[in-house]
Amino acid sequence: MAELMAILLFVSICVALMAGFPVAFTLAGVSLLFAAIGVVTGTFDPGYLSALPNRLFGIMNNQTMLAVPLFVFMGVMLERSRVAEDLLESMSRLFGTLRGGLAISVCVVGALLAASTGIVGATVVTMGLLALPTMLRRGYDPAISTGTLAATGTLGQIIPPSIVLVLLGDVMSSAYQQAQLKMGIFSPKTVSVGDLFVGALLPGLLLVGLYIVYIIVVAVVQPKKLPAMSKEELGDVEWGRLLKALVPPMLLIGAVLGSILAGYATPTEAAALGAVGAMLLAFSKGKLNFGQLKEVAYGTTEISAMVFMILIGASLFSLVFRGFGGEALIEDVFAQLPGGVLGAFFLVMVVIFLLGFILDFIEITFVVVPIVGPVLLAMGLDPIWLGVMIALNLQTSFLTPPFGFALFYLRGVTPASIPTSTIYKGVVPFILIQILLLVIAYIFPGLITWLPEQVYGK
Repeated sequence: MAELMAILLFVSICVALMAGFPVAFTLAGVSLLFAAIGVVTGTFDPGYLSALPNRLFGIMNNQTMLAVPLFVFMGVMLERSRVAEDLLESMSRLFGTLRGGLAISVCVVGALLAASTGIVGATVVTMGLLALPTMLRRGYDPAISTGTLAATGTLGQIIPPSIVLVLLGDVMSSAYQQAQLKMGIFSPKTVSVGDLFVGALLPGLLLVGLYIVYIIVVAVVQPKKLPAMSKEELGDVEWGRLLKALVPPMLLIGAVLGSILAGYATPTEAAALGAVGAMLLAFSKGKLNFGQLKEVAYGTTEISAMVFMILIGASLFSLVFRGFGGEALIEDVFAQLPGGVLGAFFLVMVVIFLLGFILDFIEITFVVVPIVGPVLLAMGLDPIWLGVMIALNLQTSFLTPPFGFALFYLRGVTPASIPTSTIYKGVVPFILIQILLLVIAYIFPGLITWLPEQVYGK
């Protein structure tokens, strides 16, 4: 009976989230409701809930999670300082004379914005407003144009510093410690957000490369879909302006990631450095004033409060799920799967991919990963490799209809003349490219693990 309650709890939360109820309150409310039913029916020990205060204190005292509001502040500040506009204009002049040059420019600028802002909504909307009208006016295929914009917007989820990797790093760290304790290792090793940042760097850059290769192939095979622009129309490349637009964000990215890679700063300290750097960059562009600072602070507070409320709700859910014997059920299912470790891994990746159609990445991170993570890690999978693979998989959730958030953001800035079906059609090749990268990373795990081994000796 208790195991049935665990399954019903998970299904009920997924149904409630699909119905559009707020994530944090759904996780906490449904979990408490099931706990009450469990106490009445004798299938749940209320003693499990006594661990909740310690969990909440752990969240409040978690130094790693301080990186979330700091990276959000950095991203929102850069978005308001018009970094994207200057970059896109300069890159368009550089690549515009090539077939598909505008789309390549979008990929390059999207990657730079991903590494500097890490906020999908801001990147997609900004790039959509700036680049889409120009692409359509120059005769670009609407499906490829919208698909490129939506896909490049999601790069912020895998190219560090990424909010997804910060949240996932915290969850994976807890899961790894649980797995080691189950294996009888009482001085457990840790996996940090910095480990995931380093592990995700090469796959993120490879993904950008694969996007550009796809655009080049389409430009060669179907040149009418991605026409070149004339040099007279674009004007000469202004190298001074290009460097002025390119160097400051590159220096900021280098300072944030470089300090982590070199071991001079933790991700939280690097996030603080990034926040100060973003303010200096905005000041240099004349975009920093009290009103702007107030708006950025308000936006940061709103996003951060949402994330931490979800984290509290997820803690309550994991306690109730464990109280119903959900973890033991998952272990039994995985143990009986054909293929052992690989079978369990493939099942989890398929489930995460399918849930990406209906749930947000934050919901999947806090609901699914704490359940399956300890079990997979106890089977011997590398925590950094597993964390980055899950992050790559979660990235698809932004593009998969019907609830792909990047699609919603882009729909809001796309002309009414372009139907939603065109946007859906445009993102399909990019979803397939993301799946291809997952396959490559599975076949060649060194793509993820090599750099952390070189940097940290892990």
